[in-house]
This record gives sequence, structure tokens and C-alpha cells, in this order.
Amino acid sequence: MQLRIRETILRDAGFMVSIATSAESALALLRTAGPRFGVIITDHVLPGASGAEFVRDLRQMNPDVPVIVVSGMPDVADEYEGSNAVFRQKPLPPPELIQLVRDAMDHR
Repeated sequence: MQLRIRETILRDAGFMVSIATSAESALALLRTAGPRFGVIITDHVLPGASGAEFVRDLRQMNPDVPVIVVSGMPDVADEYEGSNAVFRQKPLPPPELIQLVRDAMDHR
């Protein structure tokens, strides 16, 4: 449900959005779509892998794409140290999510 809510928020803000429902499907999408993604947003809890595992695999494919990790588990923030990812704790209000994406795209 949170995936669909974030998708709607970002589409309504004018972003083109692609979604994946697992780390495996996200990595497959990234392999085929390549560098067209400006920002990757992930949760820490994913089917098939943790967000930290996903980010490590993603970094092997693309070390530069901005990544935003959103989690309700503040104690997992350390797992993203050195991964060049922005970690934010839930709840993440829509205006803050939109601004994070804009900032990430501006710095790209």
C-alpha cells in the first residue's frame, strides 16, 4: 500500500515513476532500463532481500544513481553507511518526499 501511495504522490508531483515489488524485480528492471532512472527510492524491508542488500547490488550496477531509503526502523540506518544513500525514517510526509527527489535529481 505504501508503494502505491508514494507512486501516486510522485506522479501527482510530475515525476515519471516505475515500480517494482521486490529487490529482484527492481534489479531486473534496472538492468533492462539502465541509466534512465534519475532516483531510486526503496524501503528497508523488501520481499527477498533487505534494502541494504538491494542497495549493495544496485551499487555494483550503478554506483552513481541517487538512492533514498525510507524505513520505519531507525536502528537500520547504520546498514547504509558508505552506500551513498539518503536514509529517512517513516513517516515521510509527501512534501518532504517530493523535495528529497527534487534535490537528488538536482545533484545528479
